[in-house]
Amino acid sequence: MDNLKIYNSVREVPEEAKKMIQAGNIKGFTDINPMWRIKTLTEQFGPCGFGWYSEITKQWLEAGEDGKVAAFCNINLYVKWGGEWSKPIQGTGGSAFVNLFKGSPATSDEAYKMAYTDAISVACKSLGIGADVYWNKDQTKYSEQETNPPASGVMISTIQKAMESLGITEKQLFYNLGVRSWDEIGTQEFKVAMEKFDAEKKKRGIA
Repeated sequence: MDNLKIYNSVREVPEEAKKMIQAGNIKGFTDINPMWRIKTLTEQFGPCGFGWYSEITKQWLEAGEDGKVAAFCNINLYVKWGGEWSKPIQGTGGSAFVNLFKGSPATSDEAYKMAYTDAISVACKSLGIGADVYWNKDQTKYSEQETNPPASGVMISTIQKAMESLGITEKQLFYNLGVRSWDEIGTQEFKVAMEKFDAEKKKRGIA
């Protein structure tokens, strides 16, 4: 029995399913399209519900600092291999549920969905799905955080004041910085944001 058969069949990620993360605390890393994982599970084990399925075992919220709240999701992933169902393959995912914008809380209606998607990706790692993307020992999420620490409260407040004066929306800011939430804004993104604000002021003739 080849114990690496599944692993070696699913380790490579096609280029069209990969996207370079341009900003945030994990800038420079590769994001994998979630639907590629679904396709890979289906190719290897069969249609969802027949060859593989997942069950949510727990969903909960945890309060953080400054009024922020994160949503978390635990799942069990099951796959059928050799005519037998696997033991549960566990995964935990998380996403921002409440963030602060201009000092006021902003709630995401997709937090649990994103946390579930994240949990699926964690469970899939145990099968080797997308392994080549994660097999990078020279640069980790944690070493990246050391070179680009999270933006301070003062930095976030400065960004928000500039946004308000220029009429820039949160969606526009996140798009231009390549982030999905305030939590992904680090000191590098702060510098980029301020440079963009200065350029916009010059363009509008604002001193």
